[in-house]
Amino acid sequence: MAETFPFIESDAPVSHPGGLLAEELEVRDMSQRELARRIGRPFQVVNEIVRGRKAITAETALQLEGEFGTPAYLWLRLQADYDLDVARRKREVSQVAT
Repeated sequence: MAETFPFIESDAPVSHPGGLLAEELEVRDMSQRELARRIGRPFQVVNEIVRGRKAITAETALQLEGEFGTPAYLWLRLQADYDLDVARRKREVSQVAT
């Protein structure tokens, strides 16, 4: 028998994981530049993730896991949820426009 899972439907947009990264930096009193230095990434990459303009890649997720202890799969799941939400909203807009 197939198992079903309840899903919560919501019209609220999903937040970019950069927001969580910004919160993590604030809690740790760490600057974006310091994080970039510690994980060996350019400052611009970290800044664009925090601003929601760049996606968290698998490589970056592993680096964040090493620095913060937050599992890489969590960062990737947050990014995937965000990407799916953006795609759904674009699809809805294009369907309304036609």
